[in-house]
Amino acid sequence: MSPQEVANQIHDIKNLVLIPDNSIFIFSFLIFLGVIVVLLIIFFIYKFIKNKKTNERKTWFKTLENIDYQNPKEAAYTITKYTRLLATNPRDKKLCNELIEELEKYKYKKTVESIDDNIKAKLSTLMDAIDV
Repeated sequence: MSPQEVANQIHDIKNLVLIPDNSIFIFSFLIFLGVIVVLLIIFFIYKFIKNKKTNERKTWFKTLENIDYQNPKEAAYTITKYTRLLATNPRDKKLCNELIEELEKYKYKKTVESIDDNIKAKLSTLMDAIDV
């Protein structure tokens, strides 16, 4: 090839064309979107854990199940408090009132004897009747 032909071929080469590059903006948008999604997931997990409350009725029921009868005066007050809170329907309220009337002899005195088996049986009956 002659130098003239080489020069003609070189002139046929076109100049570089600028291609608009938006990849940095797309990448930034995807990172921003990812951070928003992660923050939303963390927010909903936090809300779920925060709103998950313990059922008070179950806590009261467990307290009645684990009553310490060694201290009859304290046990009488505890039984009175939590059975009143747990009794919701008329039948439960009637059993609760009967139990509380029998517990009166264990309250308001300096020294008391141990709790009767009759009272323990009534408490057991009431616990079976209560829906938790």
